[in-house]
Amino acid sequence: MSEAASLRRIWLCADDYGISPGVNRAIRDLIERGRLNATSVMMVGPAVERGEIETLQAAAKSSPRCAIGLHVTLSAPFRPLTMHFRPLDGDMFMPFPKLLRSGLMRRLDREFFRGEVKAQLAAFADAFGRAPDFVDGHQHVQLFPQVRDGFVAAVAEAAPKAWVRQGGRALPLARRLASPKAMVLDTLSAQFRKRAGSAGLVFNPGFAGAYDFTRATDFGALMRQFLEGLPDGGLVMCHPGFVDEILASLDPMTDVREREHAYLAGEAFPQLLAVSHVTLG
Repeated sequence: MSEAASLRRIWLCADDYGISPGVNRAIRDLIERGRLNATSVMMVGPAVERGEIETLQAAAKSSPRCAIGLHVTLSAPFRPLTMHFRPLDGDMFMPFPKLLRSGLMRRLDREFFRGEVKAQLAAFADAFGRAPDFVDGHQHVQLFPQVRDGFVAAVAEAAPKAWVRQGGRALPLARRLASPKAMVLDTLSAQFRKRAGSAGLVFNPGFAGAYDFTRATDFGALMRQFLEGLPDGGLVMCHPGFVDEILASLDPMTDVREREHAYLAGEAFPQLLAVSHVTLG
């Protein structure tokens, strides 16, 4: 078997393009360096004006392997595109813990979510002139009960050729049990995969990237763990960015984004890919 044939090809996706100019700039920098091969765009974010879209398209053109997807956003502090969306917290989406609880208690209406996801897909198509390459969700909302029903229906109707992100890991049980947060994603993803498959949608075979963002961690060591056991075609999510006032006003995940960018832009990352027999393909 040739060396090229033995390489695992993965997606390394930077989430949250559109949340702030600083995050956008960091993501474009990594795309231009060839250190990312996917990013997903928040069409309800404050930094998705025409100039930010055009510079992303230019960066992706310089790195033809880079896919651009839609980062479906259905949680606070962001606001819906559809006029009659419910439930709301004031004029914003609900915070994601409350949204998850409501879904588990079967208190949501999938049709509101189907309509909102279709509106965000339409906004992406209007901005980029095409459907997204893939569709994922901010704070994993696409996996939540009832939300996932509307999400899958909308993507199947409006972007059936796009693949969708699931958050389940292809790891032995003992390793899965080591991370409670990732175990929740595993459980939610099992039902998501069933619905996506029934709708004829393709999804990533493995997932990594979840960790406790509130703790100071060695992102290089985490990336090594993410790559272990990730199958060919698997996906690692990341959140690189430069902190600015807009980001700080919207999201508690700030300095960690700069640590992620620094690692991904440095020389240790391509060395890790090489020794792990992984390529961004």
